[in-house]
Amino acid sequence: MMDSWSKSVDDQESRQATEAAKSLNSVMGTMRLAERDVKPASASAPPQTPPSAHRTPVPTAVHSSHSVSVTSSPKLDGTINDCKKNDEDDDNDLAINKAEVSLLNKLVRQSLEESRHNIEVKQRDPNSPLYSVHSFEELHLMPELLKGVYNMGFNRPSRIQETALPLMLARPFHNLIAQSQSGTGKTAAFVLAMLSRVDATQHHPQCLCLSPTFELALQTGKVIEQMSKFCPDIKLLYAIRGNRLDRGTVCTEQIVIGTPGTLLDWCTKLHIVDPRNIKVFVLDEADVMIATQGHKDQSIRIKKLLPEDCQMLFFSATFEDSVWNFAQRIVPDPNVIRLRRDEETLVNIKQYFIVCRDRNAKFQALCNIYGAITIAQVMIFCETRRMATWLVEQMSREGHQVGLLTGELTVGQRAAVIQRFKEGKEKVLITTNVCARGIDVAQVTAVINFDLPVDRSGRADSETYLHRIGRTGRFGKQGLAINMVEGEDGRRILHDIEQHFNKTIQKLDADDIDEIEKIKG
Repeated sequence: MMDSWSKSVDDQESRQATEAAKSLNSVMGTMRLAERDVKPASASAPPQTPPSAHRTPVPTAVHSSHSVSVTSSPKLDGTINDCKKNDEDDDNDLAINKAEVSLLNKLVRQSLEESRHNIEVKQRDPNSPLYSVHSFEELHLMPELLKGVYNMGFNRPSRIQETALPLMLARPFHNLIAQSQSGTGKTAAFVLAMLSRVDATQHHPQCLCLSPTFELALQTGKVIEQMSKFCPDIKLLYAIRGNRLDRGTVCTEQIVIGTPGTLLDWCTKLHIVDPRNIKVFVLDEADVMIATQGHKDQSIRIKKLLPEDCQMLFFSATFEDSVWNFAQRIVPDPNVIRLRRDEETLVNIKQYFIVCRDRNAKFQALCNIYGAITIAQVMIFCETRRMATWLVEQMSREGHQVGLLTGELTVGQRAAVIQRFKEGKEKVLITTNVCARGIDVAQVTAVINFDLPVDRSGRADSETYLHRIGRTGRFGKQGLAINMVEGEDGRRILHDIEQHFNKTIQKLDADDIDEIEKIKG
């Protein structure tokens, strides 16, 4: 049972990212510009325009130069920046958007993380030799492209790149379905594959990349721009909302990255992008894509416009049935890369519960725990924003360094809170379900459910429980999860969670200091 529990965590995790901007503002702004030098923006700088992808002047009869100034943080399909809601609107923190998790990770990720999974490869042709590369030189890239790779700080391929790049670049070109967790170099891998296929002497779209949201498209575009820094004739166009082009405009850029709705319109209604000569089609963050209404069907419609010999590259952090079904409709006869969790399971997380009569008793139990054992960093989950705010006040009075993360914050504010916590500037992070999944902090040694997770009907939310306690015990380390149980409802919820996972959670007496000390033994 613990193996299935572990697999559930892995299957439902959203991704962290390859390389991150310190601020979303550094990639917002003008989408279609005249050529300019690329200059890094500081995290505190005002909104900047994304660097032009090495554009040379084009005849004004064909293109007119358009710029769109984004004066506020863009919304992520209407879900990211829903800030400053009423306190009564607590239910908004119950459901965390997968796209939001991905973007948060991109904003707080500062470096690549080696995958902690084994890689399984299923080849389209089982008789074809399987090989991997240990240096970028082995890929025989254009010198300018290789220079761009090293300029980005990649010294050698990551584990996912070692396997995926030969499969994507080998001739004849084959389709690929790949599972890749965030932070492992996945984006750089498929960007490198696209850039390798571009004929810079041909001025028409040759590579399409679909991202589920505006912001994620900008993040991927930033990687393309950085990697093609020394390839001035390769140009990029953003097919995203807000980038309005004159009717009659024809795309001459070789790479187009965008969201499904806008790109479909540009291909079928406005005829800006001609899909008939596309060599590579990348569908990124597929599990996020199918979670967004309309994107799945739009992606399938775009795929049908492409030539039969177009190489399809499909990436997803999870491989649930819905993702597999989607992949099979998009990618025929693929090579497949899947991730297998090594031996890391939730068996390394000790789970306890404490019976409490009310929130004051919960807080006293929390104080007793802190008085008896040393906790490096802890995440404390509350069901409502109001409860989280109250607990922050109580713990601050006790002298704890506390961060607060709730759904009313903008994505940029949330990223800043998470980054401070990752850097150890706050030792306690009190949060609602906005941080229940997808954010890994190696230093977290304990998770406390100040309120047990319930769904909108008041029943036990076992999936959310799984993700909450999965924040500890990461990277093979010992973890601790403590649940505060209040009243008969709390006992019922805990019992349902135990039944769901076929796991007995041990009772802990918060007034017995000796007993508390033993849990860290």
